[in-house]
Amino acid sequence: MPPIVGRARQIELLKPLAERARDRLDLAIRPRRNRKSDWSRRLVAENVLTPDDFVWPLFLCEGTKRREPVASMPGIERYSVDEVVRVAERALALKIPALALFPNTDPSLRTDDGREALNPKNLVCRALSAIKHELPDLGLAADVALDPYTSHGHDGLLEDGKILNDETVAVLVEQAKVLADAGCDVVAPSDMMDGRVGAIRRGLDASGHLDVQILAYTAKYASAFYGPFRDAVGTNATLIGDKRTYQMDPANGDEALREAALDVEQGADMLMVKPGLPYLDIVWRVKQAFGLPTLVYQVSGEYSMLEAAARNGWIDGDKAMMESLIACKRAGADAILTYFAPRAAEKIARQ
Repeated sequence: MPPIVGRARQIELLKPLAERARDRLDLAIRPRRNRKSDWSRRLVAENVLTPDDFVWPLFLCEGTKRREPVASMPGIERYSVDEVVRVAERALALKIPALALFPNTDPSLRTDDGREALNPKNLVCRALSAIKHELPDLGLAADVALDPYTSHGHDGLLEDGKILNDETVAVLVEQAKVLADAGCDVVAPSDMMDGRVGAIRRGLDASGHLDVQILAYTAKYASAFYGPFRDAVGTNATLIGDKRTYQMDPANGDEALREAALDVEQGADMLMVKPGLPYLDIVWRVKQAFGLPTLVYQVSGEYSMLEAAARNGWIDGDKAMMESLIACKRAGADAILTYFAPRAAEKIARQ
């Protein structure tokens, strides 16, 4: 990769070319030549999408042979454990390397302390075990956070209106071990508590899970784009207040690099930026600064906006889908969590 050149230096280097362009109408340098035909555009493409770039997020629900539509995410469903195994088979056939599982926990099991997160027979653990039993070569990821299990909808323990950091981290360590025991290949702390990556790494290693990877939600912003996801997992109805005291301020970029440095130091194997398109500058900065595998989550709000516009005939849905995904790659993402994963994989296979 050529060295990164500062903007002022780029302008300086381009000055002679600009001066020649003004002086010569028969300019020999014509970048459009490389864009003249499909084969040429493909030949010189700087970034290419393949199914290997996708992680497919899936929502879970209780029951048997159940598929529940998510109203705010057209085309997306929640799956019972038996049904999600069939969906996992489709992922394998499409050569999508990994799934990320998110439970819609029964409201009767949601408590102030989120204790259902530590139940080895909870919904996500049963799904992990079932998929891993049938499809051992498919990668499985699951979030480490308490929000699907708390009655107040927050990612951590709540006391007098404040999220307790250290007490939450202790619970998250146990949750990560429960997920690993169930067959999870990648635990993904999405809670944004301070110090949780190091604590989880020590807890996993001490319990014999040395090979379980940690995908740290390094820069998870307090975003308005999460609304449909919260509908899907049932936390919109329970959330008290907001998450701005622990998720990142959308105004901040340098802070994301400090968060990433801490996660790298504590043993993260991969880093995540969330949301996607509104934060591609952060993806680029994190990737350039640390060189660690960097993922981006094209979140529910992004999906729903594109899909709603496509269904109303306002945009070409497939073209907008592929453009949004290649933009993530161009920004430096090594992989993309996207609800478009199966559709994009099928489109790539047809090309």
